[in-house]
Amino acid sequence: MLAFEEIHINGRKIDRFYVSLHNLRDACKGGDMSKEKKARVEIRNKRAGFEYTFLENYTAGIVLCGTEIKSIRAGKASLVDSYCYFNRGELYIKGMHIADYWWGSFNKHDPYRDRKLLLNKRELRKLERAIKDKGLTIVATRLFIADNGYAKVNISLAKGKREYDKRQSIKEKDLRREMQRID
Repeated sequence: MLAFEEIHINGRKIDRFYVSLHNLRDACKGGDMSKEKKARVEIRNKRAGFEYTFLENYTAGIVLCGTEIKSIRAGKASLVDSYCYFNRGELYIKGMHIADYWWGSFNKHDPYRDRKLLLNKRELRKLERAIKDKGLTIVATRLFIADNGYAKVNISLAKGKREYDKRQSIKEKDLRREMQRID
């Protein structure tokens, strides 16, 4: 429903334009808004795939403060050299960089602060037992915004690769590339 109305208040002419929500949605978007795809934020730790062999993967929530979520949505974060550690039974991520939000004022955050990760107790106990084994660690592999708007981190229980394992990975990658070129 579209309607145009003139109102006179205290001798002043005020124009009002009414639009129903359904007509506005269809006119502006050309269809249903639920089908619209949002821009995806996905920050990967490519170096971790080269340095480690992943054994198990988990998706964890992350506790953010201030303008950190705005910086992540802008894609201003880095997972290079980040790893996870336990402190009093809770899992934290260290070394993750979230840049200062340019428009932020007094709510600015420390870019390299340790951030708490949110997992189930069962998953936390399983990870804590696993990293007591020699050579295992927990690394962040991907930072993304979930469908519900919350920031999530994919973490992996990982074992460090040896030098010859890294060379073998490079050879396999080169062979895959050659096979794709041939096809």
